[in-house]
Amino acid sequence: MDILWYGHACFRIKDRTATIITDPFDKSIGLSPVGLKGDIVTISHPHPGHSNAKAVRGNPFVIDGPGEYEVSGVFITGISSYHDTRNGREYGKNTIFVFEMEGLRVCHLGDLGHIPSQSQVEAIGDINVLLVPVGGGASLKASQATEVVSLLEPSIVVPMHYRLSGLTMKLDPVSKFLKELGVAETEEQDALKVSASSLPEETQVVLLRPKLENGD
Repeated sequence: MDILWYGHACFRIKDRTATIITDPFDKSIGLSPVGLKGDIVTISHPHPGHSNAKAVRGNPFVIDGPGEYEVSGVFITGISSYHDTRNGREYGKNTIFVFEMEGLRVCHLGDLGHIPSQSQVEAIGDINVLLVPVGGGASLKASQATEVVSLLEPSIVVPMHYRLSGLTMKLDPVSKFLKELGVAETEEQDALKVSASSLPEETQVVLLRPKLENGD
């Protein structure tokens, strides 16, 4: 499985049978939308920075809410959550997505704005790769993201939704999360290539370099 990051909460997750695009954004957030092709698009919530499904080519199957799905050989679970700490009264609902593909379980937290409840943690289950917002604003801040990592105990943690050059919203830098987690500055990688047999024994943080240009 290959995982690429296109900035903010937008990833391309690709295995031998399917390509998933998560939370494609539009230009209103200050980053240029990427012209990606995918079989499946997931939308965590209907905000411009996360719901530009029309930017994804290939007539993809779009999932924008909770439920259980099987598309192109991928099992997907959408788990209801909130974009704030007030049960959605401030920013609305958020959907956490868990993807099961190639013997791995990848969790994209979307714009989660609170610590998951015990029932939500149980619904998420065992996670190999966690894509977690860490920049604060209307989603998890560094200390909360660290708590979520402790709750879910993934093999690999990939930070997202933090300060980037050009981004119009005010978010904290990823260094704040790394400090909270007690991790030294980590060199960015262009891609995360992972298989069930290559998972680390202890939780590892992987910083991805955002691909802020068009591509397949």
